[in-house]
This record gives sequence, C-alpha cells and structure tokens, in this order.
Amino acid sequence: MNKDIATPSRTREILQKHGFSFKKSLGQNFLTEPNILKKIVATAEIDEQTNVIEVGPGIGALTEHLARAAHQVLAFEIDDRLIPVLADTLSPYDNIKVVHKDILQVDLKKETEYFDQSGPIKVVANLPYYITTPIMMHILASDLIVDELVVMMQREVADRISAKPGTKAYGSLSIAVQYYMEATTAFIVPKTVFIPQPNVDSAILRLVRRKIPAVEVTNETEFFKLTKAAFILRRKTLWNNLLNSYGKDEATKLWLENSLQQAEIDPKRRGETLSLEEFARLSNALEANKQ
Repeated sequence: MNKDIATPSRTREILQKHGFSFKKSLGQNFLTEPNILKKIVATAEIDEQTNVIEVGPGIGALTEHLARAAHQVLAFEIDDRLIPVLADTLSPYDNIKVVHKDILQVDLKKETEYFDQSGPIKVVANLPYYITTPIMMHILASDLIVDELVVMMQREVADRISAKPGTKAYGSLSIAVQYYMEATTAFIVPKTVFIPQPNVDSAILRLVRRKIPAVEVTNETEFFKLTKAAFILRRKTLWNNLLNSYGKDEATKLWLENSLQQAEIDPKRRGETLSLEEFARLSNALEANKQ
C-alpha cells in the first residue's frame, strides 16, 4: 500500500518538492486527514464497478483513495501548476485520468467516454468554496446522468441545499437541487484538518439522483424562474416578489391572481413557506393560464 498523500507531513513534503504556493483565488484547501477521505469513499459506496468524476483533485489526496476503491477516476484540475504534481503523486495508479480543464467549460458526456465500462457514475469531490453552486448546477444540468454526488463544501451551503420548507436556509438553491436529487448531510469536517485552514467548517453532502424529478412540471425553465422569483426579497410576500419579477400591468396581475387561486396558494405567504409540490402547482397553473 502506498503511503497516504493526505497527512500533514507528506502534504508539506509534496508542496516543498514542487515549490507550490496556494492561490486564494482558486479556493485551494488541502485535506490532511486520511480517515476522513476513507469516510468520504465509504459514504459514496464506491466499488470496483463505479466510475468516479472528481473536481479539483489538488495534489491527489482524495484521488488516490478513489482510485483504490473505484474502477476508474476522471479528475478535472484547472490549475496548470498542479498537473506535474499530480503526475508525480498519482504515478502508482493506472486507473486515473487527469484532465487539465475548467469543469464549467467541459462537455461531461464527451469526457466520460474515457470510462471503459458502463457502471454507475458518481461525482466525489472537495469542491472549491467560491464556485460550489455553479459546479453542482453544471453537473446536474448536463446531458450526463450522474447517479450520485458526494461532495465537500462549506457547511452553510450544505445546509441551504438540504433545507426543508419553512426554515431560514430554504431557498431557490434547495429547490433546484432537490428537484433532481435527494439531499442529506452525511457528516461535518472540521476546519482544523486542512492546509491552509479555512475560516469555517465543511460538510459532506450526499445527493442521490431520483428516478424521476421530485415534482411534475409542464415547463422546467419556467418552474426554476418562478422559484428564483419567489426568493428575490426574502422578507416580501410571494405576491410582491412575483409582481417584481413578472410585471405590474393589469393583464399580468390578473394572470398571477388567477394562477395563485387555481393553485390554492395564498399570495400573502412568503416563498420560503412553499413546498416543491406547491411551487410545481403554481408553475403549472401559470403555464396553463398564459395568454
């Protein structure tokens, strides 16, 4: 068994060897606790049938644990300074492909042609804090069917994604993710196990793809537009937020009134009190009543 990358001493040794310095703009924080990495792999239930996509492998700490458990690993790294580092640290493994590209710019369906067998595809990653949401939405909205995501992010963002209606954390992000996936927080990762140490604790979020979306909507684009509109100003009523988004002319007001009535939703409620089912009912009513 190769010596783990993710110990404080080995991490420092690798950084010194390659003269690597952290870029704050890329949100680089390297995990230095192998037991947490083992726990991440166990949470994702990875076996030799699984193909894994990793985003931001850093110096390969999580990557090597994934390679030991999975069939193949496809890792996307944006920082060109880390490509030679990864070639060095991951040299013992022949089932890893490191792609030097921005995950937000890639066609995931095309890139995953690398996988030579058709097992489940899972995303397992320690996501850069500053760009967590765009990366997740890019993956969920891509043509590639990802069965599961087990991703590390700021604890606060994980709370927002897994939030339930009526809570402070619940918002359009909760709905956008929960529409496709069942979301649960698996465990908390303390800030003390990273180099450099971030300001906040992290959480491991587990997202399992639903067989069909959580609710049935006639127009997905309009459904997501509605959920965003409902949270523009959290302290405002649903009615005020809808007027601000859709317009205040008489025809629009009438359309909104009729749709809310049809969906049996009180316009004086706030967006955060509406469940996915209620948003779907309203979205479908808005579509049905369009002139």
